[in-house]
Amino acid sequence: MDPIRERLTSLTRRHFFGRAGVSIGGAALASMLAEHPIRADSTQYGGMPELPHFAPKAKRAIYLHMNGGPAQMDLLDYKPKMGEFYDKDLPESVRKGQRLTTMTSGQARFPIAPSKFSFKQYGKSGAWVSELLPWHAKMVDDLAIVKTVWTEAINHDPAVTYICTGNQLPGRPSLGSWLSYGLGSMNKDLPSFVVMVPRWSSKSNAQALYNRLWGSGVLPSKYQGVALRSQGDPVLFLSNPSGVDSTTRRRMLDALDQINQQEYESLGDPEIQTRIAQYEMAFRMQTSIPDLTNIANEPKHILEMYGDEVTKPGSFAHCALMARRLAERDVRFIQIFHRGWDQHGDLANELPRQTKDVDQACFALVQDLKQRGLLDDTLVIWGGEFGRTVYCQGGLSKENYGRDHHPKCFPTWFAGAGIKPGVVYGETDDFSYNIVENPVHIHDLNATILHCLGIDHRRLSVKFQGLDLRLTGVEEHHPVKGILA
Repeated sequence: MDPIRERLTSLTRRHFFGRAGVSIGGAALASMLAEHPIRADSTQYGGMPELPHFAPKAKRAIYLHMNGGPAQMDLLDYKPKMGEFYDKDLPESVRKGQRLTTMTSGQARFPIAPSKFSFKQYGKSGAWVSELLPWHAKMVDDLAIVKTVWTEAINHDPAVTYICTGNQLPGRPSLGSWLSYGLGSMNKDLPSFVVMVPRWSSKSNAQALYNRLWGSGVLPSKYQGVALRSQGDPVLFLSNPSGVDSTTRRRMLDALDQINQQEYESLGDPEIQTRIAQYEMAFRMQTSIPDLTNIANEPKHILEMYGDEVTKPGSFAHCALMARRLAERDVRFIQIFHRGWDQHGDLANELPRQTKDVDQACFALVQDLKQRGLLDDTLVIWGGEFGRTVYCQGGLSKENYGRDHHPKCFPTWFAGAGIKPGVVYGETDDFSYNIVENPVHIHDLNATILHCLGIDHRRLSVKFQGLDLRLTGVEEHHPVKGILA
């Protein structure tokens, strides 16, 4: 009997239909996502043979995501005229009927809350930077600050899902997964996509994060991000069980590989190949991960540059140092999600705690990459999923206030490969409520990231359910030329 027929006749009816769906769909995916073990013209493992589409400026990227929505007018979007509007209602001519969240839609008034924090201009660009970001102020000439990013999403979960995967609905591949799929890996001993979620200092409840934000969606699961943890094994289940040594583990994996290969030959499910690859990667990571996380040989002056928290696993500073160590080991995409930036109230106390977590470490990361020559081929991105309202949520005083979600303008900064340094791009109105010059949709932002890595965002797609899915959707979007070197 045919081996596939023999296999299928041994299954229960429910098992048959469940596995048939996976196998038929998987076989179709396998034909579209053919494996390329190693690129003939490079040291890249896997990836699509036609990529990069053009010579890339960046080989890798580090994305620093401030989850919750940093208040732009308290950090990087200076609005001095708001001092004249303290406790006056936001004019309808400014609001223009824009929708509100349910958290402020019931307010009788929308009183304007000017920032209580002082600003100064820095660098050749004359960028205005808040007193909350003194370390950022030292490096404005390394940055391209885009003040006019915008999104349609107004609530956290759809907004962060949107900026990470290109769609507000779950199930699409994340940016890091697209890069791993398209460009492959540059290091066979570490994942091509690594994620870290450090602790945060805000005392308010932070928004939940889901692993779909670094998931592979409709792509094979080998392209999903691998979470690097701060407690226990840096990667789940990395250590051998008690009583199992490396030699025994190797023998077990070899036997398991034979079984999985037989299964793949019978069913053609590409996820079986993914499982084989993941077992092998885990075995190699038993050596590479301890080497990565051991910072004993880091020079004292480097540790001091990142700040006092750098030796504490789980801090943002420690994660930033790990990001540099991952970059120098040629990990393709590194993403840090720092939670707690959702200041609906008590912003005067909560926002300084958040900026203290990240300010010095962000500076240190950029300078550390720069002094090692890594910034020449590494792209660094910093930003949130939306901004905050200039009007106050809840009680208002000159010393304290809260801000609601605002999707129509918020800042993101870029540094490194492919980016023009010392640039401030775009302008918002006096209320930091509407964009008046150079709007940048989040699809434009992602198109810019892909461009720096040598990818034409219009040509990176995968067929799914009859559609050509892209990270940047089907509308017309473009890289932000004004910040490109």
